[in-house]
Amino acid sequence: MEALSLLIYHNDPRTAQALGASLSQHFGPVNLVKHYEEVRSAITRHGANVLVLDLETSRTDALRNLHREFPSLCIVATHRLADEDLWTEAMNEGATDVCEPRNEEVVRSVLRERAHGMAAAA
Repeated sequence: MEALSLLIYHNDPRTAQALGASLSQHFGPVNLVKHYEEVRSAITRHGANVLVLDLETSRTDALRNLHREFPSLCIVATHRLADEDLWTEAMNEGATDVCEPRNEEVVRSVLRERAHGMAAAA
């Protein structure tokens, strides 16, 4: 099973740390990106497979641009107040899922995407 390279960009450092700690229990090392401007270079530098992206500080056009530039990247978008409209918009822009920035929800989204990726490769 291929190891995943995960990145987290979240505006709140405590949330980013908590998500990183939780994800690292399931997937190994997780890299945190402190500034949105560093996301692209971090994806390339770390060969990221998964990006957890804070939609509260990133617009959906940023999501669309990342998806275009890195089409195989799994982007799990987070938002504390995600509703059906935001979910639909984010999914249309290239997110693989949208959830609240809670450890168990993000882990579940990444696990689900990994299962889909493994099934597609089989």
